[in-house]
Amino acid sequence: MTRSDVIAAIATPPGRGGIGVVRVSGRNLQSLALKIVGCVPEPRRASLTRFRDENGRVIDQGIALYFPAPQSYTGEEVLELQGHGGPAVMNLLLASCLSAGARLAQPGEFTLRAFLNDKLDLAQAESVADLIDASTEEAARCAIRSLQGEFSNAIHVLVQALTDLRMLVEASLDFSEEEIEFISGRELEVRLEHLRHQLEQVLSSARQGSLLREGIWIALVGQPNVGKSSLLNRLAGEEVAIVTEIPGTTRDVIHQVIEIEGVPLHLLDTAGLRETEDVIEKMGMARTRSTIDRASIVLLLVDSRVGITPEDRAILASLPPGLRLIVVHNKTDLLESEPNSTLSIAPATTDIWVSAKTGEGIGLLQQRLLEMIGWQPSAGEGAFMARQRHLSALTAAQTHLEAACALATSMDQVELFAEELRLAQLALSSITGEFSADDLLGEIFSRFCIGK
Repeated sequence: MTRSDVIAAIATPPGRGGIGVVRVSGRNLQSLALKIVGCVPEPRRASLTRFRDENGRVIDQGIALYFPAPQSYTGEEVLELQGHGGPAVMNLLLASCLSAGARLAQPGEFTLRAFLNDKLDLAQAESVADLIDASTEEAARCAIRSLQGEFSNAIHVLVQALTDLRMLVEASLDFSEEEIEFISGRELEVRLEHLRHQLEQVLSSARQGSLLREGIWIALVGQPNVGKSSLLNRLAGEEVAIVTEIPGTTRDVIHQVIEIEGVPLHLLDTAGLRETEDVIEKMGMARTRSTIDRASIVLLLVDSRVGITPEDRAILASLPPGLRLIVVHNKTDLLESEPNSTLSIAPATTDIWVSAKTGEGIGLLQQRLLEMIGWQPSAGEGAFMARQRHLSALTAAQTHLEAACALATSMDQVELFAEELRLAQLALSSITGEFSADDLLGEIFSRFCIGK
């Protein structure tokens, strides 16, 4: 990708607003600034000015900010034009920049240039998009920690420790005939154990951050009229779904994101599963089956007044293997006696009795969901905003480090031991972008919004 040309894009969301921003980045922006602003603004100082099109006509009046290289977000010269935030004004201002020699920026290209100019490493660059996309306050705080370099610093500490250890091992290989002991067996054991512990801590924090970033998908399934929509409304804290006494009211999948202790949970209310000749209801049930395939956890709702029915067991048998399951016995407010806690589909099944109408048992259900996904509230403040590629790299590094530890017991195969350390270091370095393929960079930054 060419980095010497000038790029421009609208950096504020589509729609109407008090202020809109057009961002320009590249080399030699003075000529572009002269055409649009009429001067080169004083560096890092807001200048009230008129913006003009290619014919010299005034488009708008606003603020111009100029950041010389390398003291800018991208590491290049950056010009930010802040005008009135109407779509027509922003489009005219962007068109003026394009006429003055810029080209339209690709998604994420400003942040890509910041990465290529060493303003951010790859993990920090990804956290920019994660901060924008954060759906909860806890996720936003986690993303800003990664943007400030906490995740990258933890990775650098691991890489440096591996580098130091590899240096000693490689020296032992290079001078094997000199009878010089560069590292004792005990010191090697201590270093490896410390590395394993550090890596496990980083991986644990990354898993917590991944939950904050991705959330978890939960499908509410069951027979018609067992209270799936009522439970959705109770968990969401608002009337999201229509609730009636008529079975089969829900025909389509309803998606609602809720937050429990800062963790986003994607709730999917589905059509009731039963035998029917209704064509539309059949379509709804087909979508239910598709939704279940996407979910990580299934809440199987049953009517606590009648217990587990053959129809409930048939639904359970139809679920994909390996899904985590909670059986929710709903409508406890209508029971004439205490619920029978011995009722269960299987001995290992998690059963929770609730009333979606009154809220009884909802707190216990929420807590059980967090436990099931592995959320640790105490780890939230130290979590790193991690993507799947980060988890995969950390897991690969852990695998190679474990293999190195196994080889270290005898050190008969020092070359293999050194290679496992090298592979562990390579996996970790891919997180911060020290070793990254161009196609990976293209995939990562293509998911950014335009203007960032």
